[in-house]
Amino acid sequence: MARVPGLLAVAFALAACAGPALRDAPANASADARAAGAPVAAISSDNLAAHLRALASDEFEGRAPNTPGEDKTVAWISAGFEKAGLVPAGDNGGWTQAVTLERSEIDGPVSVALHVGGRTRALANGDDIAVETLHPAGSVAMRDVPLVFAGYGITAPELAWDDYAGMDVRGKIVVVLVNDPDFETAPGKFGGPAMTWYGRWAYKYIEAAKRGAAGVLIVHETAPAAYPWTTVRNGRAAPQFDIVRGDAATYHLPVRGWIQREVAARLFKDAGLDFDAAKRSAQQPGFRAQPLGDATLSVAFKVKRERITSRNVLGLLPGATRPDETVIVSGHWDSFGIGEADASGDAIINGAVDNATAIASMIEIARVMEAGPPPARSVLFIALTAEESGLLGATWYAANPARPLATTAAAINMEMWSPDGPTRDISSWGLGKVSLERALEAAARAEGRTYSPDPNLEAGFFYRADHFAFAQAGVPAITVGPGMDQFDGGVDGGRAARADYFATRYHQPGDDFDASWDMRGPTADTEVVLRLVRAVADTSAWPAWDDGSEFREARGTSAAQRAETTPRR
Repeated sequence: MARVPGLLAVAFALAACAGPALRDAPANASADARAAGAPVAAISSDNLAAHLRALASDEFEGRAPNTPGEDKTVAWISAGFEKAGLVPAGDNGGWTQAVTLERSEIDGPVSVALHVGGRTRALANGDDIAVETLHPAGSVAMRDVPLVFAGYGITAPELAWDDYAGMDVRGKIVVVLVNDPDFETAPGKFGGPAMTWYGRWAYKYIEAAKRGAAGVLIVHETAPAAYPWTTVRNGRAAPQFDIVRGDAATYHLPVRGWIQREVAARLFKDAGLDFDAAKRSAQQPGFRAQPLGDATLSVAFKVKRERITSRNVLGLLPGATRPDETVIVSGHWDSFGIGEADASGDAIINGAVDNATAIASMIEIARVMEAGPPPARSVLFIALTAEESGLLGATWYAANPARPLATTAAAINMEMWSPDGPTRDISSWGLGKVSLERALEAAARAEGRTYSPDPNLEAGFFYRADHFAFAQAGVPAITVGPGMDQFDGGVDGGRAARADYFATRYHQPGDDFDASWDMRGPTADTEVVLRLVRAVADTSAWPAWDDGSEFREARGTSAAQRAETTPRR
């Protein structure tokens, strides 16, 4: 696809028309931060608001990869990095890293029908069911494929758990439950209600594909999924992306998707089963998969497939004394583009909170750091693409790093600052078992705030943000997000605000920037991240995974390379 010429000029023009001029010496810098010993230059609320006003505006068309909105977004971020004083760190000395993706989009109507007990019932895609495919075969044409229930779709040998034991699912569509067995029960083999990797939809697809299944349908329930059906519908309706894989035909299922709980319950009933009883059985050790009576599914839709190139945007702040060592600061720039119109007629999913807030913070952190004393380690700022399609920009970078991962000290990712007022605390996503959690706590304490571990471990946020791709490669990684304990409203107010956001705006057209936003929260949170980045960049110590972390072994394989860079005393 042809790219917009004169990208930087276009970006500056967009920024100029979308918000006020940026302030190099912000008048509203946090007095508390200065008193706590923060760098002289401080994060500007006005700058953050200006960035958000531009990046989340309709001009950027919802920032979907492979659209004119991407061209505008990449140009705008590149210009922001340049103005902040960073050095281009992408391909061929430029600002961007090409990310080659396979793009799949449903082309035309979707036909889905359940056949059970001698009756046929049509299902409405988007309302009853939401299907998609990333399989290289493209268009889907399945008729009367048997349905089986495989509990939570988990095979965990270390826990002596196998939902597929005794069941050959080759050529069948597997119906599975969302999350993992401990979500609604007392702590068991999966450690309690905190979601594990086994609870994520991505894992369930991968595991079923390994077994040759024709497809997977995940039963949607809002609490264990941690988001409403609207989020599922909008996500599946949008084009789907994946990195280019040599094993795509076996890695991807021919069809995959979600089914509404009520629809699943009726399916079970028509098959002579009780959904709630089957669910309780699946939560117990020794569960065995079973056919759903004589139920079959027919599904057909056409698919447009193409190979496209999206872009990560990379800017470097060179280190002064250990420039070959790297601290990554990241956030994803993509949203969902233009989708279905909501009740107000708005169809642009602007992604203001998710995740223009992080990009705004990255640019401000870069500006403040460049204006201050140079860090010891180099700091690489990466605005990542295709997070909403499965952390693909981060996955691509981890497989094709611009700077060696062995000497990358940490990946500090940001997600979804809250505009609902400042909080006493700041948080991180999931339970990472990494020293960065304690470093974040120290940074928060230095800013006069507290650190709260993720209060919603059941949602599995550790596996839903870009830092996870770096963690899988062994790099100590963390995603920092807003706290919950509001100065005005307390924890109850924070919970209510978060619940409202996920119910009414998350991945929906309502995720807009509003001039009435209370920028004190994002400003204070950005100041904590600035302090964290400074601390990691200036120390000679290497952040590390704790004992019991699944990523500790991967990091250990490159220990010798880090030892070579450590100054001798």
